Amino acid sequence: MLPSMITVLMLIPFTCGQNPAIQVILTNKGLQYGKHAGAGWIQDKLELVTFPDISGEIGLSILGSIYYTLTGITITKCDLPEPSVEFYQDVTGFKTSISGLSVALSGNWLTNFGIIHDGGSFDMAIFNVDLTSVVTLGKDPDGHLSVTSVSCDAQVGDVDVQFHGGASWMFQPLVKHFKGHIRGEIEDKICPCVEEYIVILEDYLQVMNVSFDVDQDLTLDLPLTGLPVIDASNLNLGFKGEFYFIKTHTDPPFESKPFTVPEQPGHMLSVGLSEFTLNSASYGYYSAGLLQLLINDSMIPPGCPLHLNTSAMGPFIPQLPKIFPGLLMNLQAYAREVPMFSFQPGAVKLDLQCAVKAFAIQPNGTQTPLFKLNVDLNFSGKAWIADGRLKGNILKNNLTMTLVSSEVGTFSTDPLENLAKMGSRVILAKLNEKLAVGVILPRMRQAQLVNTVLEVDEGFIAISSDAEVLPDRGFD
Repeated sequence: MLPSMITVLMLIPFTCGQNPAIQVILTNKGLQYGKHAGAGWIQDKLELVTFPDISGEIGLSILGSIYYTLTGITITKCDLPEPSVEFYQDVTGFKTSISGLSVALSGNWLTNFGIIHDGGSFDMAIFNVDLTSVVTLGKDPDGHLSVTSVSCDAQVGDVDVQFHGGASWMFQPLVKHFKGHIRGEIEDKICPCVEEYIVILEDYLQVMNVSFDVDQDLTLDLPLTGLPVIDASNLNLGFKGEFYFIKTHTDPPFESKPFTVPEQPGHMLSVGLSEFTLNSASYGYYSAGLLQLLINDSMIPPGCPLHLNTSAMGPFIPQLPKIFPGLLMNLQAYAREVPMFSFQPGAVKLDLQCAVKAFAIQPNGTQTPLFKLNVDLNFSGKAWIADGRLKGNILKNNLTMTLVSSEVGTFSTDPLENLAKMGSRVILAKLNEKLAVGVILPRMRQAQLVNTVLEVDEGFIAISSDAEVLPDRGFD
């Protein structure tokens, strides 16, 4: 029915105590693009829109009452003017207006005049429909976005009907009696239907997930942390953006700090990602004991000149092959503290505090402890978006190695530290080759991001972008 397509226009923007760690900002540019794309989609779908039956009676002083029903009403043509959609600060929502909408329809008519029953077809034109709807946005206790109708006003300028078939020659002169009633019926049905569709959207929002399992270990919580914020040019939604270990759901010992994403009126939308989100993921893995790795000789490429056995380690720890000659070794590496990311203007930094325990594997399979090292690493990196890909570069700033304990006597860690630095350079070189190629930005089924830029600021990353509706897909 006609109100259904009007309602979709009203809802276009949505298909835009704790500090939010993720912020999503829809700008007026994005709002207007969404409105335009939505209007085009509605125009293409008008053939699917149907009206409810319209029934009534015409009282004639001499002849009595004529009862009529207009049924099977479908749209044959529509003059859909560009709607007006704007952020509405007064109610923290949106105001949508359509003015001068005209629609051509066709259907069947049935009449009952005493014992006379008749019917045929008709053509109808509805002129100058004006509609204004205001909705407000909110947040329910579980962090879902909510939408509620605040006001709706609809007016129909005029209606014209042409009857065909049956005794249409008799009823056509009575059109002037039909018009007022039909216009009133249509006018009365528009706003209730608009509000019905808003309720349907609200029901849909209430069942949307606000928590998502990203793998078998972590879940991401994304409820709203506060009410939506709207000004004359932006809608800002703040989300919790916190990772948890699925089994314990323990909060990290640090909090999300407030941050402000710079306004980007030249882009349709912006997303701000706090360093808290990445650090909560690190804490989730760390608290679950997942940041550890067992390294054995089978993991080292055969062509590598250095292997994990006590004899090969002789140049670095001279006494080792003398005490435990010819034995394979295992290395148990694990994080001593939560790895922490920090975002600074133009750079992403990562501090790793690790430990490595070395063991000799005896002929009977038992493991004999050899020594324990603390390894502290600091990396910095840059990230950018180019050619539709997320690209980056990582640089090792520091690597230090300290002997914590030893069952084979004291030894200098400098040779091992130099070896680790050489290995890290080789690994980072290969990694940076892949990062230079980058990964393709995710694409939605209905749209893709274009003109995307990424900036690293103090405490957060900001991604600003335009969106482009993909052809032949629209909002299906």
